[in-house]
Amino acid sequence: MKRIFKLLLAALLIGGTSCNKYLDVVPAEYSSENDVYNNINLAEQALARLYNALPNELTSPLTAATDETYHHWFDNGEAVDAYKYNLGSWSTNDNPYGNWSGRYQDIRRANIFISRIDNVPVPLDRESYYAIWKPRYKAEARFLRALFYFELFKRYGAVPLLTDAGDVDPDNLEDTQVSRNSVDEVVGFIASECDDIANALPLSQDAAQTGRITKGAALALKARTLLYAASPLFNGNPLYAGVKNKDGKALFNASYDKEKWKAAADAAKAVIDLGVYSLYNPFPNNPVQNYAAQFYTRDYTETILPRIMGNSTDIDGNYLPNGSPFKGNGKLTPLQQFVDAYEMKNGYPINVQGSGYTTNGFWSGELWDGLKFQSVSNISNMYKDRDPRFYASVFFQYDVWRFDATRRPVRLAWFGSGNGVTDGWATGKPGTNPWGYNVRKFLSPNYDRNANSGTGTRNFPIFRLAEIYLNYAEAMNEYLDAPDQSVYQYVNLVRGRVSMPSLPILPDDNTKAGMRKRIQNERRVELAFESHRFWDVRRWLIAKTVDNGPALGLNARPSAAELQATGLPESSEEAGVAVFYKTVTLQDRKFEDKHYLMPIPQPEIDKDPNLVQNYGW
Repeated sequence: MKRIFKLLLAALLIGGTSCNKYLDVVPAEYSSENDVYNNINLAEQALARLYNALPNELTSPLTAATDETYHHWFDNGEAVDAYKYNLGSWSTNDNPYGNWSGRYQDIRRANIFISRIDNVPVPLDRESYYAIWKPRYKAEARFLRALFYFELFKRYGAVPLLTDAGDVDPDNLEDTQVSRNSVDEVVGFIASECDDIANALPLSQDAAQTGRITKGAALALKARTLLYAASPLFNGNPLYAGVKNKDGKALFNASYDKEKWKAAADAAKAVIDLGVYSLYNPFPNNPVQNYAAQFYTRDYTETILPRIMGNSTDIDGNYLPNGSPFKGNGKLTPLQQFVDAYEMKNGYPINVQGSGYTTNGFWSGELWDGLKFQSVSNISNMYKDRDPRFYASVFFQYDVWRFDATRRPVRLAWFGSGNGVTDGWATGKPGTNPWGYNVRKFLSPNYDRNANSGTGTRNFPIFRLAEIYLNYAEAMNEYLDAPDQSVYQYVNLVRGRVSMPSLPILPDDNTKAGMRKRIQNERRVELAFESHRFWDVRRWLIAKTVDNGPALGLNARPSAAELQATGLPESSEEAGVAVFYKTVTLQDRKFEDKHYLMPIPQPEIDKDPNLVQNYGW
């Protein structure tokens, strides 16, 4: 079995590429599908290929297409795609994050595997072995197919359910006419698949099988799917009441159903009650490290399903600041709106009286540099006494990273002549500055880029327990008239990991609406840069507020007049810092009602006129 899993892992690490053919299920060196499904080793490779299609959001550009970050590599392909979303310039023929045909290719491969694995011949001396493993392979493939459908559901809502290998003729796509199934049908299919396969999957995997699907992963997928289905985007949203198939079948729920929240809560509780996962908590006396280390180590206590990643320093190189001690590329700038979402360590939001937050003045003290606490000075008071997750997730002016190697703090404010010499990789090209912040989460202090020693050893958590806790709290808060102890309990478990005070704290925390804001903000900071925020603001129907308008950063590239007005030497660090701490607009973003769901690609509608379009497109 270890040999099989090594084969699987190898496929996972290769990284898939998009296929040109709709039906591309056969490895190139084999002539037909029959070759694959007449050989158990090749069939196992086909399953590995399905695993290779698991989402990998570790370097996802989605964070730059919502109110988390700004992608400042101006002419980079990822940045261009994010800008299309930020500026509302994507379309039915140009949707960088749609992946309609790619996911249906994955689904087609899964359907074939599911239909044929039972009859794949095996060696006589291995029949008892495969009598156990074939059903598990089939359950894994059914999970992967359900996950692929979830990926389509969160993008498009109602989509065609193709569950048989013969549903689509790859040679005559124009003759294959299918209609969209309703949201309820898609959600019901995903949930029922997860229920059906859960008991065929193990509760846990031994070390050699890490990364394979477990019962917990199946139940976690069900829980996330039902949470989305209960959310305002899909539950009684009047925008989509008129989206119907050509036979008049309604595809979206025009009527709100409160019980969907209870179903979502029950599904999340089923994961919790398995009792096999626990919050990552090896450094309880260091809340910054207690959160940060989970994302640069291969954690298997909290992570329910990891996307297995090979040792790599790519993300470190992309996200680290650019200055000579760090030698990174500073790819993403966290927005000021995102930084402002972090509460004070007393549990108060920064805009609430009594929080103690101020933008005036500076402080000296100690910060965690990834390896140890380091003395710092001249830190803006806007970064004092914040939620520990802030210090684990964001680089800011005079922050520290591996001080033993870098020997100086991070400098993101402007100074120097010409293009400057900040760690922000300032250049003369518009749009390329980091504007005051860099991403820190996921970076490994075990890697010294300056000395080119060490490496990154991390996976991407597709599902982890903290999300399930927050899923449960959100669903119960929406189901009840006012939050009860069960709502507070699971939010507080997440907060307690980083020594944040328990809720309720403010009077509004005792109301459904007030607690909704708390839970939404808790997801924002706990799940930052994990590609949840892009989807959350859509399912909550708040994207038109948070993703529409100015994206803000700090004044990392001041004008000559601003520098002159300080009375300090214009090229000095002191002048740059003096004008740094003010917000500037990086981008004016646009979000319309039609952007809540993606459009069915126009080429698909051209091939199949039974496919009706989503609202607004």
